[in-house]
Amino acid sequence: MTGPGAAPREPAAGSPAPAAPPLLLEISDLQVHYRAPRQAGLRAGVVRAVDGVTLSVARGVTLGLVGESGSGKTTLAKSLVKLEPVTGGEIRFGGTEIGGLADRAFLPMRRRIQMVFQDSLNSLNPRYTVAGTLREPFVVHSLAPRSELREKVAELMLRVGLSPELMDEPAVQLSGGQRQRVNIARALAPGPELIIADEPTSALDVSVQAQILNLMLALQREVGMSYLFISHDLGVIRRVASHVAVMYLGKVVETAPRADIYRQPLHPYTRALMQAAPVPDPRVERQRTQAPIPGEVPSAMDPPPGCRFHPRCPLARPVCSAEEPALRLVTGGRWSACHFAEELAGETAVTGPPGPGASG
Repeated sequence: MTGPGAAPREPAAGSPAPAAPPLLLEISDLQVHYRAPRQAGLRAGVVRAVDGVTLSVARGVTLGLVGESGSGKTTLAKSLVKLEPVTGGEIRFGGTEIGGLADRAFLPMRRRIQMVFQDSLNSLNPRYTVAGTLREPFVVHSLAPRSELREKVAELMLRVGLSPELMDEPAVQLSGGQRQRVNIARALAPGPELIIADEPTSALDVSVQAQILNLMLALQREVGMSYLFISHDLGVIRRVASHVAVMYLGKVVETAPRADIYRQPLHPYTRALMQAAPVPDPRVERQRTQAPIPGEVPSAMDPPPGCRFHPRCPLARPVCSAEEPALRLVTGGRWSACHFAEELAGETAVTGPPGPGASG
């Protein structure tokens, strides 16, 4: 499959083309729909949480996935690890179709695809110590004899910056940053090729966020794994991702290399997200125009016709409510689902919010 996602940038004129890293994850027209029963004041219907998403992630890179709450980011992530049923479309991992695999057949894939959740507390078993939590992947996947488990756990803890002295402590009684390090260590244990990180730093203090992000980047350099990194924080995505995909109401509306999408977004929704994001500099914040995106995200049970963003879009024209724009290649490596993406490409570039600890 070819399509939008984490692909290498085109080389500068006159320079040799680098070898493209092979695709690891290929998502094609993925759909996750729910039948919502009739409730008090609400009619029955179908919730189109993910509604025709096509994305790809290459080996060794990070694809950042952004969008407002309710855009379908977490549902998409859970569907990739069979925590949500897939309604339609295709998921290929390492060339193998995995979307339709039964749970037993999918078990070997769980070694290769791991997930780190937003809520570090509720994703841990309250009855387990740190050692018990980190032993589990080795036992489930038969990765080490029991006599070596304590040594393996200690090695994992050191890799994520935790003292092995905490091994026998209840995992849920650690600090938020320590708990998230335990979750990252658990994800690392089976040696995955892809880690899906769903808002892994959103519940942490800013200083701890930076530590966790630096840890994840260091682990990527060490191991060469890929990340699908989900966040509503554009600054965090700018810090960690080499490519960015933007979701709105179940669909991907734009993908591009990081530098391009922050410099000049080619979809009005992406532009609105950039303009609404706070800047961590009081002087800059006072001087810039910051306006929230007007209106509310429509219901995924009854999305608007045409472009789903058109009721909130300042650039909307009659065609926007009549025809749904396809996600298409606008220019090298840049995909947009906007009828007027070429017009946006010709406008003056804008600057997005800086990432934590990032320069430029």
